[in-house]
Amino acid sequence: MVTGDFPYIHGFSAEEQSRLVRQARMFETSLFGNIDYGGATRLLEVGCGVGAQTEILLRRFPELHVTGVDLSAAQLAAAEKNLAATAWCESRYALKQADASDLPFAERSFDAAYLCWVLEHMPSPARVLSEVRRVLSPGALVYVTEVLNSSFFLDPYSPNLLRYWMAFNDHQYDSGGDPFIGAKLGNLLLAGGYRDVQTQVKTIHLDNRQPGRRKHMIEFWQELLVSAADQLIADGKVDTTTVEGMRRELHAVRNDPNAVFFFSFVQAHATVY
Repeated sequence: MVTGDFPYIHGFSAEEQSRLVRQARMFETSLFGNIDYGGATRLLEVGCGVGAQTEILLRRFPELHVTGVDLSAAQLAAAEKNLAATAWCESRYALKQADASDLPFAERSFDAAYLCWVLEHMPSPARVLSEVRRVLSPGALVYVTEVLNSSFFLDPYSPNLLRYWMAFNDHQYDSGGDPFIGAKLGNLLLAGGYRDVQTQVKTIHLDNRQPGRRKHMIEFWQELLVSAADQLIADGKVDTTTVEGMRRELHAVRNDPNAVFFFSFVQAHATVY
């Protein structure tokens, strides 16, 4: 098993851990609108991070016991703190440091699984899905949600932001991840032996119809992008001029009365036989 903290472009600061909690709440309606774990009682959450979505799973599905695994000791410590602060979560979850490509569980240990924003960081997503299937019982349902970063669009035109975004995605590829893996989920699940594979493209499209939510989303997106700036500069992917230009452009877009934000991601679900 691999232990310790793995390379993660956003880092493991307290600010980043807080951002992950806000992210889970911001995307909850989009992520969970079509998820149904009715009848399941033992769910495996791969890449549980700081426990932000663990809390949502436990709240939305009161019959579930969730076992969350993550490679990062820092994230698991934050998850334990966050979940311990929610009294009704007590005794309904377990957290374990583990490599998702080599899960420390016996076959048929769980009757459901949940993966979100995690395969994009994995060097061997097919191996992870194979391991997840191994520990699921027949009839188990799995939901997988992943990014499709090529879909990101912001108006007014922001050239520094686009250069920065491409460097962000290049860094993820060079680190063994895949920022476009959402479009590949159907193939990955079929190759992994799953059945009844279905995918849905979910889009966040914000313009003058929802100005408050649009501004909030752009502010959040700025926080997400800036969290990677030090790493990208250190690796020579961008220079400080591009970063400062990106900051200025995001500030301008955030305050533009006709701004447009657009981003799509993919959610798949499948069954184990």
